[in-house]
Amino acid sequence: MSEAVIVDVVRTPIGRGKPVVGDLSGVHAVKLLAESYRALVERNGLDYADIEQAYSGCVTQAGEQSNNMAKNAWLQLGQAYTAGCSTIDTQCGSAQAANHLMSALIQAGQVNIGIAGGVEAMSRVGLGASAIHGPGYFIPDDWPHPSAAASQFEAAERIANKRGITRLDIDELACESHRRAIAAWDAGWFPQVIDVEAPILGEDGEPTGETKTVSRDQGMRETTMEGLAQLKVMAEGGIHTAGTSSQVSDGSAAVLWMSAEEARARGLKPRARIIQGVVAGTDPYYLLDGPVDATHLLFKKTGMTMSDIDVVEINEAFAAVVLSWQREFDADMSKVNCKGGAIALGHPVGSTGARLIGEAVCELERQDKNIALVTMCCGASNGTGTIIERI
Repeated sequence: MSEAVIVDVVRTPIGRGKPVVGDLSGVHAVKLLAESYRALVERNGLDYADIEQAYSGCVTQAGEQSNNMAKNAWLQLGQAYTAGCSTIDTQCGSAQAANHLMSALIQAGQVNIGIAGGVEAMSRVGLGASAIHGPGYFIPDDWPHPSAAASQFEAAERIANKRGITRLDIDELACESHRRAIAAWDAGWFPQVIDVEAPILGEDGEPTGETKTVSRDQGMRETTMEGLAQLKVMAEGGIHTAGTSSQVSDGSAAVLWMSAEEARARGLKPRARIIQGVVAGTDPYYLLDGPVDATHLLFKKTGMTMSDIDVVEINEAFAAVVLSWQREFDADMSKVNCKGGAIALGHPVGSTGARLIGEAVCELERQDKNIALVTMCCGASNGTGTIIERI
């Protein structure tokens, strides 16, 4: 069996989505993913024909994100058309699952060089746009889960109630997320972020004919506890606000995979490998508590515990999701989202799994550590989890 290794990780900056006109709002989703593909190929001295397969996540596969986004982005490059491409939907865990699949394909000897990534241009294709007959239409009349959370907002509040999480708790996490993200950017801790040339849009959302180079995440703010306390809750009787939830965002991310033998033959240094990857089901009543189930499953399969983990990247879809996981595993938060999370950086849903894997690889290298845990909640009652070992 071949050893599957991560050779490189990239991502675009993350632009803010609606209701504002964000830095990347004028970039077609196909072009946004193509930029991550292009960077991996060119900065590693590869020919485009070297890439055998590309798997990419995308949640809302409608409009410009439809009809096999992964392949359309590859064809957008205007280079060798030979890469076989598939688009993955594991909801927010899509790009993470794509990386699991690519790692497995290389281990099985079916691929020598591949890319696993993801994209979401939420400014342009709104979340849920693929439910053409309205929210909930895909659920049959005899759905056997009548108490399932009706929305992600309801799920976040149920999780908070389950764990005794308060408004103060989640405001503190959100404030720290922004503080860490700003500090990390100022310190230059995002070497994987590539520049993107983007059209400048007017207040009407239409291109002005000018362009700009986008090189930094847009969602970070000088956030204070006083400011967060003034925000209105999103659900009556709840605690979450726009300030303690992930932002509507635009962005792409991708990971370059090879067999270890292929990497050595090309003079490229393997950076990391996956020890174990899972997609775990979670209780539909809570919907978004998947990181708890995924982490338990990872530890069951590997025999590891939290004491073995040096770095954690957990998606901040909602603050309560992170705090629920932290309380279940008594995790040391100094190891968790060291460079901030989705509350500050943004959450282009189809790409975030690949972003988190990239963040984990770079953070292990920065800290000179060995083992990282990546986990996310996902729509449709799943949780994704990955344990990564630095090489």
